[in-house]
Amino acid sequence: MNEIKLFEERRIRSSWDEERGEWYFSVQDVVLILSDSTDVKQYIKRMLSRDEQLRKNWGTICTPVGMVAADGRRRNIQAANMQGLLRIIQSVPSKNAEPFKLWLAEVAKQRLDQIQDPELSIEQAMRDYRRLGYSNEWINTRLQSIQFRKELTDEWKKAGVEEGLEYAILTNLMTKEWSGKTVAEYKKFKGLKKESLRDNMTSIELALNILAEASASEISKTKSPEGFRQSQSVALEGAKVARDARKNIEKRTGKSAVSPLNAKELPGRKNDAKQIED
Repeated sequence: MNEIKLFEERRIRSSWDEERGEWYFSVQDVVLILSDSTDVKQYIKRMLSRDEQLRKNWGTICTPVGMVAADGRRRNIQAANMQGLLRIIQSVPSKNAEPFKLWLAEVAKQRLDQIQDPELSIEQAMRDYRRLGYSNEWINTRLQSIQFRKELTDEWKKAGVEEGLEYAILTNLMTKEWSGKTVAEYKKFKGLKKESLRDNMTSIELALNILAEASASEISKTKSPEGFRQSQSVALEGAKVARDARKNIEKRTGKSAVSPLNAKELPGRKNDAKQIED
């Protein structure tokens, strides 16, 4: 799970590792904030040259984690957990060092609280989306889409569908069935690259996607499919419900329910707001 964390309005790319139960943070983003360097890569090189112990342990402190790079593409970048960052902070003389340590502790506490009380996670997501300029109507629909997506993936898991590639294949099939476009075609239609498709859907598009996934989930509960092929059939059945609804809406409104608008162009959303990365 990738997120953008804010430290005094500065962006820090972050990723939650479910297996280890801890956050990993972009080392470059953190060092940039602490040092205010104009060339963070060179600053890190100089930092390692003057701190021999840090240099020797750099490979242990840092680990490659998939995050969105500066060019908008998803790449493995150097990241460190809280313990690693605390060691790095020792080598960066900065007035922000102590406030940053307090910020790290608060980020860790928030995640632990959210695990114990899932409602806090929902509240945090609402605050994040509001901060990024989304309307309350859109946020409510988006949060519902997350809930129904989880119900569907729980059904896939129960059926023995493998996470990763098979989830992606089923998602692509469903998207193609109800919208008429594959995920790649849909993102190209909206002018997206690595951004989240769902974070760039209109409210009606989100509603149709919810209908597809909720229908597939309910059909799955009734038919109890086993394996990928049976789950594929169920997924297409659910998506057809949303496809028929889309066609009915388009017939009544006289316009396409699949919109080329992306997040920056959504009605009521701030044009300068930036994406949440997941």
